[in-house]
Amino acid sequence: MLRISNLAMMVVVSLMMVGAVGSVRAEAAEAVADDPPRLTKPLATAPMLRLRNQKEPGFQALFDGQTLDGWEGNHEIFRVQDGAIVGGSMDRDIPRNEFLCTTKEYGDFELRLQFKIVGQGANAGVQIRSRRIPDHHEVIGYQADLGDQWWGCLYDESRRRKILAGPPAEERGKPIRENDWNDYRIRCQGNRIQLWINGTQTVDYQEPDADIARQGFIGLQVHSGGPMEAWYRNIRIRELNE
Repeated sequence: MLRISNLAMMVVVSLMMVGAVGSVRAEAAEAVADDPPRLTKPLATAPMLRLRNQKEPGFQALFDGQTLDGWEGNHEIFRVQDGAIVGGSMDRDIPRNEFLCTTKEYGDFELRLQFKIVGQGANAGVQIRSRRIPDHHEVIGYQADLGDQWWGCLYDESRRRKILAGPPAEERGKPIRENDWNDYRIRCQGNRIQLWINGTQTVDYQEPDADIARQGFIGLQVHSGGPMEAWYRNIRIRELNE
């Protein structure tokens, strides 16, 4: 009888231990079920602008991708579409040069942006150190030019009205990805202006005239002519301290 009683007691103890383990597992499962889901890919949802700024310290966005805040110009010609500023239309001619300009002026800076122009004979450009001509639609100042035979040239808009510097004519179109996005890098410091398209330097110019303004707004141009569109996006700037 004693041997049977000990055996029974061992069985009872074993059953109690199995029950305790099962209870612990059940409680653990409930705790896991109650935990909120965790993000496993935080970088996939991070804004692209934040990532770009991490790679380009010191740069500030001039265009928020949604509005024309901080810019002034003809809103019948310029609009925001698909995260870009678009000047012109493929439905109608453009009767005169039009410029969308920053409300703030800049002196020494590095400007980076992407551009794409479409349309037969399309022409556009980026104004730097410029100002508006009073009571007129035109502006005066340097232009980082865009368009066939003008790619990557530095033009003097409404002042000397000529190309100040640029690649040989036969070389100008080589860096361009036609009907696609291209990178423009523009650097102004003191009397020196440098331009790059898609990493290829096209201009390294030093202004000999000390009376030429070294400060002004930044402007986006669409040229007069037939139906065309000039697209600009990812516009950011870093001001330089001498």
